[in-house]
Amino acid sequence: MKYSPINNSLFITNRKNFTSKMKPNSLAVFNSNDIYPISADSTLPFQQHRDIFYLSGVDQEESILVLFPDCPKEKHREILFLRETNEHIAVWEGEKLTKEKALEVSGIKTVYWLQDLEKIMFEIMTQCDTVYINTNEHYRSNVEVETREDRFTKWLKEKYPAHAVAKSNPILQRLRSVKDQIEIDLIQQACNITEKGFRRVLNFVKPGVMEYEIEAEYIHEFIRNRSRGFAYTPIVASGNNANVLHYIENNKACKAGDLILMDVGAEYANYSSDMTRTIPVSGKFNDRQKAVYNAVLRVKNAATKMLVPGTLWEAYHVEVGKIMTSELLGLGLLDKADVQNEDPEWPAYKKYLMHGTSHHMGLDTHDYGILTEPMQAHMVFTVEPGIYIPEEGFGVRIEDDVVIQKAGEPFNLMKNIPIEVDEIEDIMNS
Repeated sequence: MKYSPINNSLFITNRKNFTSKMKPNSLAVFNSNDIYPISADSTLPFQQHRDIFYLSGVDQEESILVLFPDCPKEKHREILFLRETNEHIAVWEGEKLTKEKALEVSGIKTVYWLQDLEKIMFEIMTQCDTVYINTNEHYRSNVEVETREDRFTKWLKEKYPAHAVAKSNPILQRLRSVKDQIEIDLIQQACNITEKGFRRVLNFVKPGVMEYEIEAEYIHEFIRNRSRGFAYTPIVASGNNANVLHYIENNKACKAGDLILMDVGAEYANYSSDMTRTIPVSGKFNDRQKAVYNAVLRVKNAATKMLVPGTLWEAYHVEVGKIMTSELLGLGLLDKADVQNEDPEWPAYKKYLMHGTSHHMGLDTHDYGILTEPMQAHMVFTVEPGIYIPEEGFGVRIEDDVVIQKAGEPFNLMKNIPIEVDEIEDIMNS
């Protein structure tokens, strides 16, 4: 792994928090992701399933974590199953976790090779009443492939049909949404790397550069700072491309006078950052661009102040909509009749801001969190309002990542990333 070792106290704490929510005499199982094929012998780069990483720190394929806090045999209360490593694998694929290294990474003392899985599972399944399976219930989930977790669940339920079944996901949705300080520090590191990429780009952009060249500047800076790369597919959208919310082609030339909307973020140690900045290709905003930019910035600043413990996500977005409506009236994009005659289910401001303003962030860019429950301290949210004006050929979005505090305004993890018009122009023209 490119990232520095993580203190295993994080994973030990995470397991304690999870097992404290389990039913009596129950067992939970978590699987690594598959390595997904492309064609012939080609595969996609491996990315670990965030749940097993969250609970163990193991960042390797073909790994299984079993938690059985009430097991009569103490050594089987936490178990890791790993693919057995050997010299041949080390030569062809690189070093894999040994049992000793797995203990160091995870804090789990009992480690077996995968060939022992069925034997050990039979023993402990005869001792438990309920098994927790790990389903993907994220509100944005849309998975068409059968995952390694799915296959294991199918095998487990067929082999042990008399066991009661429970779901891990509701527990994890709540636990993962509230961050440990170690996690916040890792997200901060991802944000710091993103800042380095953005400052590099500010000194690179000029009329005629291609969007993909800007993308290349980011990836260069990210990887040289121990990131695996982008936390999500980057958006580098110049001119009217900014009005396509998920524009990822990044293949057009950046023209003088246009703006570039860049929604990019580095990952670090599997944790995400999520930044959006909008900058002028020529190094200077015109008056109209500046007016729209500053309107979006005012909405972002006002929305940020609302992210406090007890806030409800849905009510928060209603309030942000009111602020955005006021700004759109000031820009002449809406008039009073538009607002008076609006459909309450799709308010007038939605013509220019179609997406939400905030989402949970952490191990996943759109991280775990139950949107119907009040916000809590140590949750991490994006704040990302935008105004998109196809008829004027540009769009503006600004986005930071913030940590909700017990009292006061959220802590901005991106407070050092240039955001004011004058600051951006000064760096681009220095």
